Amino acid sequence: MRALLIVNPHATTTTRLGRDVITRALASAVELTVVETRYRGHATQLAGTAASAGDGLVLTLGGDGTVNEAVNGILRASRAGDGGSPAASRPALAPLPGGSANVFTRALGLPADPVDAAGHILRSLAAGRHRSIGLGLAGDRYFTFNAGLGLDAEVVRAVEGLRAQGRTANPALYMRVALRQYYRVTDRHHPALSLERDGQPPVDRLFLGIVSNTAPWTYVGRRAVHTNPDAGFDSGLDVFALRRLRTVGTFKALGQMLSGSDRPPRGRHVVSLHDEARLTIRAGRPVAFQVDGEYVGEREGVTFTSVPRALRVIV
Repeated sequence: MRALLIVNPHATTTTRLGRDVITRALASAVELTVVETRYRGHATQLAGTAASAGDGLVLTLGGDGTVNEAVNGILRASRAGDGGSPAASRPALAPLPGGSANVFTRALGLPADPVDAAGHILRSLAAGRHRSIGLGLAGDRYFTFNAGLGLDAEVVRAVEGLRAQGRTANPALYMRVALRQYYRVTDRHHPALSLERDGQPPVDRLFLGIVSNTAPWTYVGRRAVHTNPDAGFDSGLDVFALRRLRTVGTFKALGQMLSGSDRPPRGRHVVSLHDEARLTIRAGRPVAFQVDGEYVGEREGVTFTSVPRALRVIV
């Protein structure tokens, strides 16, 4: 099998020695090409080229951003080539954890250590184990675990700015930035968002909206954040939104998210939807937008679509 390993050399939890060990192990099982990314969007280009060339497997060693780019490369190449081929005719994806959060690999149940994860992938390849999963589509960009407009995306944007200055992303940094954003930056008085679904009245005056493709959301270390605990790769999209950002109600919802409960957050100002095929979130002003934990600019509206059984993953 021809395979491409896309390596983010700046991934926060891998070393050169670890990458060499993983590369040698994978090369013993597949016809492996290894390429390091050089700029944002490079993984999309590399994965797309591999898909167009007929490679059977794309592996990533990096964080959720690298995974997201590779997924978009695989699906865009397939869509462009034959109008939307089924997952079986696309290269399979094997993500190895190398970033600070690794939400997607945790949702798949892969080991947290990249060397252990590589061993797991090799055993799965030998046994022929894989599964087809659904993805979300936000506008023209696919996502694996979630996308959001509002406060969560503002936090992602602020953290990315600090990382550009040399700060290391970790759970403590995310928490500090989230508190600062909530109390000092975010407009908590003028809601900008509305949620629209076919055949349903719109839900207006929302402050944030998170659309999930799976659960849990583990960007605060190993601690699961259950915005949409019923979300899964085999169902449609789930939505968590807030009508108010007052301190008591917001921290009550946050406590429910961190409690470990398998029930979605509840409250008068909480909007919770499950298994949606398509929805649109509109904004009365440009608001921050994130996809799989990557800030992708400001938007005044995004349509989200569930794409069932879109991708094969090695698990």
